[in-house]
Amino acid sequence: MKTKQEIRPGIYKHSKTGAEVRVYFTVKHSETLEEMVAYEHLNDYPMGKYWARPVFMWNEIVDVKGKKKVRFEWIREN
Repeated sequence: MKTKQEIRPGIYKHSKTGAEVRVYFTVKHSETLEEMVAYEHLNDYPMGKYWARPVFMWNEIVDVKGKKKVRFEWIREN
């Protein structure tokens, strides 16, 4: 599994939707100290533009049409 240091700023692609997002940095939840990834949807996303996701979820391996893939794949620098 990737560590916090391996989640670098840049453009990532969501493995299931193909949506591109820009990662800004990792942060800690103020109550639980859980590490979170702060990111922005670059495509139109009806539920909002800015998001935070727990690091453990960011790094999860998911099933995409029978293949195992990382949830977010790093594409390039900003």
